[in-house]
Amino acid sequence: MTDASLPRPFHMHWGGGQIVEEARFAGQYTCPAIQLMRYDEGEAAGTVGLRFCHFSHDGRFQRSPLMIGEAEIDQLTAAVRRNPGIRALLLRIAGGTPPSS
Repeated sequence: MTDASLPRPFHMHWGGGQIVEEARFAGQYTCPAIQLMRYDEGEAAGTVGLRFCHFSHDGRFQRSPLMIGEAEIDQLTAAVRRNPGIRALLLRIAGGTPPSS
């Protein structure tokens, strides 16, 4: 798995910015990732978002859905725990509240 340095730039039609956190691990077939994207320009400027994606083992971005099997949940959980911004947003999605730190 290729580790990419952070932050690193991204560009979308509605704005661009920096990937500031990434929860990624090497799975059996791909490297699943959840990215925290901070928009610095365009109509989304001043906001953050999550991208659920995956990479090939040699680091190429894959343009297909991210699928996580039950056997990989613990690895993804460990990767998310190392990224407090991603963890907080996932807790919001799940209806929980982020831990105070």
